[in-house]
Amino acid sequence: MANLEELEKYRKIHMIGIGGVSMSGIAEILKHWGFSVTGSDAAQSEYTDSLISHGIPVKIGHDMENVTKADLVIYTAAISQDDPELVQARKSYIPTIERADFLGLLTKVFNDTICVSGTHGKTTTTSMISSCFLEGKLDPTIQVGAYFNQINGNYRLGNSEYFIIEACEYVESFLKFYPKTEIILNIDNDHLDYFKDMEHVTLAFKKYVKLLPANGLLVINSDDPNCASLSKITEAKTITFALNSQNANFIARNITFNKNGYPTFDVYYNNTFYKTISLSVTGMHNVLNALACIAVCHMYGLNKEQIKNGLLKFTGAHRRCEFVGEFGNHVCVYDDYAHHPTEIRATASAIKMKSYNKSWVIFQPHTYSRTKNLLQDFAKALTLFDNIIVTDIYAAREQNIYNIKSQDLVDEIKKLGRKAVYLSDFNEIANFVKTNALNNDIVLTLGAGTITNLKDLLVEHVDD
Repeated sequence: MANLEELEKYRKIHMIGIGGVSMSGIAEILKHWGFSVTGSDAAQSEYTDSLISHGIPVKIGHDMENVTKADLVIYTAAISQDDPELVQARKSYIPTIERADFLGLLTKVFNDTICVSGTHGKTTTTSMISSCFLEGKLDPTIQVGAYFNQINGNYRLGNSEYFIIEACEYVESFLKFYPKTEIILNIDNDHLDYFKDMEHVTLAFKKYVKLLPANGLLVINSDDPNCASLSKITEAKTITFALNSQNANFIARNITFNKNGYPTFDVYYNNTFYKTISLSVTGMHNVLNALACIAVCHMYGLNKEQIKNGLLKFTGAHRRCEFVGEFGNHVCVYDDYAHHPTEIRATASAIKMKSYNKSWVIFQPHTYSRTKNLLQDFAKALTLFDNIIVTDIYAAREQNIYNIKSQDLVDEIKKLGRKAVYLSDFNEIANFVKTNALNNDIVLTLGAGTITNLKDLLVEHVDD
């Protein structure tokens, strides 16, 4: 059960940027708990529509009236400090709090917050664990960074002490959390617009691990050298999982893939056979994510059948190698959120497990800083596809002070002896692919920005 004592003084809460995936989930949770919630956002979306349908007033544009009535104003990191609503709140001496700080308060409300962190795989692993907890009827509260079919949204309100949540390392926001369990999937060189270098990234995770109580649980990937030393800096119990490190607590052996690219594998716990597991998602990286899930669920007392069934029922998070439909003669279109070279390689590997003719990737780089810092790595990763199209960089929170453009990535790919084309207009891209893709090809829209909208220009029908 949630302990709301610390939040009770804020009965009216206004949220700036309420349409974000995390903010919308927070809004729904607060309304369920009896708080009066209003919000504003720069643009209409499926999330703002959903909030309005659930009785939460949302204004597209600025909402100065509800700001002045609020006891607390929550804002996203994307909101500038000179935002009119934020300025008005501070002028009116209304407390303001950034989303990550407030999310930290929410994690404190629960006795057992399970935080899933790591540079890659957070959303999928959070969803896998949630699926198993639901299968075990543990009634968790859930907040996940994408639409999750089994809860018909990005959040679920439970009536237990368990809160399953993604914990993002960007701007070290996960240091605001109060975890009982931490799952660290991997530590990679991302968000270099904030982190100075890899050492800075690793240091943030070390600080994060120190937040664990002595009776907490740390679950780490022992294949990742950056995770190896983390168990030494906490008194919490440590459990490890791996694909390659044979001395890990949970490992997978005898991995096979069916024609859809879905894996089946034998899990071993402390070198003793544990259970044969089958997944309904593709890729070797998801075997690793599943091992992390299995380790957590085992420690929380779920039985093997509940874990097996929970994982089998998980059919993937939104925009994680998600099948969205077809065009032409069985040209299948998939949509994926990958926006880091490591993620692109994992997605390419997952796709290769499927049966198809040739692959097409349409990649939208995400942020100028990431594109600049990882240019060669992006080029190498994209060469894993047969046909490569690069569109304009999605700026997100940045200005182009890095003097980088998409053509630079195309040129880098060509240096590796591969063809690639730069196309800016989505309609032009759709026409190009539809003209050139052959029977039984596979097409992937790739990136964390607006590239997902391209699927609507490609897909002619979805198989039921």
